[in-house]
Amino acid sequence: MEIIKTVEDLVARREELEGVYQTIGFVPTMGALHKGHISLVEKSVKESDYTIVSVFVNPKQFNEQSDFDNYPVNYSSDLKLLEYSGCDMVFMPKSDDIYSDYDGFEIDFGGLDKVYEGEFRPGHFQGVVDVVYRLFDLVKPQKSYFGQKDFQQLAIIKRLVSEANLKIEIVSCPIVREDSGLAMSSRNERLSNENRLVASEIYREMQVVATEMKIGDSTSLFAERFNSRMEKIDVMKPEYCIFCHPDSLQKIKKVEKNTVLVMCVAVLCTNVRLIDNIILVF
Repeated sequence: MEIIKTVEDLVARREELEGVYQTIGFVPTMGALHKGHISLVEKSVKESDYTIVSVFVNPKQFNEQSDFDNYPVNYSSDLKLLEYSGCDMVFMPKSDDIYSDYDGFEIDFGGLDKVYEGEFRPGHFQGVVDVVYRLFDLVKPQKSYFGQKDFQQLAIIKRLVSEANLKIEIVSCPIVREDSGLAMSSRNERLSNENRLVASEIYREMQVVATEMKIGDSTSLFAERFNSRMEKIDVMKPEYCIFCHPDSLQKIKKVEKNTVLVMCVAVLCTNVRLIDNIILVF
């Protein structure tokens, strides 16, 4: 497994790979890797001739400096996991190198950046687009793999590819969960053992909603039920619970026959912000 740390070296190595491999798969990450990340890498290894993973904690997508400062970093563990997963190359740049002579990339978000996560994290998705476009431009993959857990981010990345007319297939990969049902996230490391167990109630309550909901129901009623159930748990504070279209992310007010919708939630567990989603088919 190759480890490359500068843009200059990546560009040179990518030129050497041109024509040697038909399909290059790419998995952008911010490190602090867990089984969810590794599932993306393993899918790329299975489907692509050569797999590149980036490990870069992007300062532009943090709203608070403290969140950036407290983001977990364990490069030694990350590299071991990546080598074991069959990754061919790891790109580990510095921020100054990534953003040298590059000011970012602007797209028409179509309002996708202002709702849900965007409402609570203003500017976050512009930071995501800035770094992902830069990485796409450097890596030049045929496929790139993203987890479904960050559903709104996934929709925005697809929009970026369309807006920039990039010939990259965006592959959506299912959420990987802990045994308790809690969606795997680097943020989970900031939870105490007790709160980690409590946080599993998020997915459990989402499943309850999915079981209870039926054609003809108002989605707002179930959003209220979910939020109410979360509020009854001392350490939990719901930020939002919405039901939306899987592509446009437009809110769906009423469940109709032959409808696919996504239930997206964000909940604070003490000071740790957790997001999750499930896809519902009627």
